[in-house]
Amino acid sequence: MTVSETESIYAARPWTGLLNEAQRGPVDPPASLVHALRTAVAEAPDRTCLTYFDARLSFREVDELSDSVAAYLAARGLERGDRVAVILQNSPHFVLALLGAWKAGATVVPVNPMYKSGEVSHVLRDAEAAALVCSQRAWESYLRDTAAGSPVRIVLTASELDFQTRDDPRVLTFERLPQAADAEDLVAVARQGGKAPEGRDPEPSDIALISYTSGTSGTPKGATNLHGNIMYNAERQRTGLALPDAPVYYALAPLFHITGMVCQLGACLTSVGTLVLTYRFEAGLVLEAFAEHRPQYTVGPSTAFMALAAHPDVTPEHFASFVNISSGGAPLPPALVEKFRAGFGPYIRNGYGLTECTAPCASVPPDLEAPVDPVSGTLAVGVPGPDGVVRIIDDRGEEVPFGEQGEIAVRGPQVVPGYWRRPEATAETFPDGELRTGDIGFMDPQGWLYVVDRKKDMINASGFKVWPREVEDVLYTHPAVREAAVVGIPDGYRGETVKAYISLRPGAATDPDDLALYCKERLAAYKYPRQVEILPDLPKTASGKILRRELRSRPQQD
Repeated sequence: MTVSETESIYAARPWTGLLNEAQRGPVDPPASLVHALRTAVAEAPDRTCLTYFDARLSFREVDELSDSVAAYLAARGLERGDRVAVILQNSPHFVLALLGAWKAGATVVPVNPMYKSGEVSHVLRDAEAAALVCSQRAWESYLRDTAAGSPVRIVLTASELDFQTRDDPRVLTFERLPQAADAEDLVAVARQGGKAPEGRDPEPSDIALISYTSGTSGTPKGATNLHGNIMYNAERQRTGLALPDAPVYYALAPLFHITGMVCQLGACLTSVGTLVLTYRFEAGLVLEAFAEHRPQYTVGPSTAFMALAAHPDVTPEHFASFVNISSGGAPLPPALVEKFRAGFGPYIRNGYGLTECTAPCASVPPDLEAPVDPVSGTLAVGVPGPDGVVRIIDDRGEEVPFGEQGEIAVRGPQVVPGYWRRPEATAETFPDGELRTGDIGFMDPQGWLYVVDRKKDMINASGFKVWPREVEDVLYTHPAVREAAVVGIPDGYRGETVKAYISLRPGAATDPDDLALYCKERLAAYKYPRQVEILPDLPKTASGKILRRELRSRPQQD
């Protein structure tokens, strides 16, 4: 079946039958999060906007402090459309820098704090960043040298010990440094007072973020997330999650990641809610924050929920306040969903999105549970929204019928217009404005979307296709397995063979032969892992996604 032979089967949007009235209804989002913030200030100026350990910042304070940052940037010559790189963890400083840059008319370049000097150097030069906001420690340890020779001419540094007094040693393991002579202190600037420059409010068509992809298929490229892209998905989150008024969000995902940016910060500001920040992920600290702040919503990778479930102090009470919990950024095994529900109560709702579609393009509605495909055992990632079209296509770009595997393609108001100054990559990935995701999946006739795996991660073993996700899902049903990742490694006879890397649950014991046999009993002969290696932990991105590419490059055991 091809598009030319018949009307698109996906254009009928069968998934809308699974959406409730609030999810199907039209949305009219604010022009930007700057506008959403101002609406929140008018509605509830003294309501807590951000918490950070024992700190509380109201909407009025966040507005005034970010105004002052905007005034400073403009006074230093930052022009509308200039780029501001922000390299910070989950702290109020990130939010003030983000909003201040937007109020000054700039585009923000959020950068992973785990990036090394070479990776940051590429981003600063590729984006032609005029300003940089980072921690004091990063500036002193490597960013001063990294920024040398780059277009950066304005530097603001931050001590993430500011605002709070707890100095929790699990994550805030550093001391305040003397202020560098070649940089200004972000909080001091924010407290100077000053109004954002007039005439620079963002428009929906302006570039809000240049979000650099993780570079799994080459040098990282900057996706150009528009303010309109962000606000559409943030508003869909607000209207579709069925949260109470003034909801409390816990920032489990990092804000520099598009999931944290949109599904936590964006949705929180549009909901006039409270966002709980605790610098970075540490399982014990997260559980204590759940108990203290009683959040109604969070979203994070499956690996974070694995870590929370494995913590010795975890109880069902830690999750009692949640109305909705979502997972995104990493595959969610069906076994984890059921183990988590049995142990702690909440049902974790799957989701699917990419940087190039500004976080979610499919999610599980709040009143439904995702089905599991009976053939492959794959858990559905949800259903698309009402305003776009998700198609499954073959290598020629032609649609395949419901139930057949192909590449997932996305069109809609959340899809970015392309990559920053990469016309060839944009033309390849966004033909006629449609995002070709590089993910292999299928859709059932009701509109449930299933993601099988990354196209490039498929293993070819003696001519048979093996999708790592299928093997990983089986491994996650083993009682000793905490994390699993499957990759293809060279094999002189089979061309490629299947290898599994495993980390174990606390106190659990097993061996590679047992794990290989466990899979052999549950999978076709060509799919089970011929090699299993047990590691203390698997390598992950800052957003919690397991890095298969690092595992593929590990030296192989004899």
